[in-house]
Amino acid sequence: MPVAKPSELACFTDDGKCIHVIVETPKGSRNKFAFDEKKGLFRLKKVLPVGMAFPYDFGFAPSTKAEDGDPVDVLVLMDEPAFPGCLLECRVIGIIEGEQGSKKDRVRNDRVVAAEQANHSFADVDHVRQLGKKFVRELEDFFVNYHALSGNKYRVLDVKGPAKAREQIERGIERLGQARAA
Repeated sequence: MPVAKPSELACFTDDGKCIHVIVETPKGSRNKFAFDEKKGLFRLKKVLPVGMAFPYDFGFAPSTKAEDGDPVDVLVLMDEPAFPGCLLECRVIGIIEGEQGSKKDRVRNDRVVAAEQANHSFADVDHVRQLGKKFVRELEDFFVNYHALSGNKYRVLDVKGPAKAREQIERGIERLGQARAA
């Protein structure tokens, strides 16, 4: 049976209420995996040091292209970790807006925050502010420290709600369409 490529999957679910997310790295993993579209496989990208792990599942929205050239990144809040390649349906609850690189070579690298539709722990969360300031600050710190491991600087610009996140996802869909047309 043929397997669909992520670039062939719709970003939004049929009803438009949720987005699809393909998990690359599960919650609790020190291994950072990345999907290789050309080979159709997940590859090990890096290993985090002892004591550091992904706080939640991390993946991407299919059929999108972010400003950094990769698909739109999504941090998925859910009860238990999934596995690389798992397709999830998620409610968008916000976005951590950020940029990486030096002053000369800054690139936007936002992270959509979403809650998996069938989870229990975050079932009532509709907006990132409902997570609390300390919780969101810990997510921000993870991304700053994650980039620092590679000698890169990451700066959080702002944290916004689901409307801004959906807007960035829609831009990612448009950006991919433009890249395919070129």
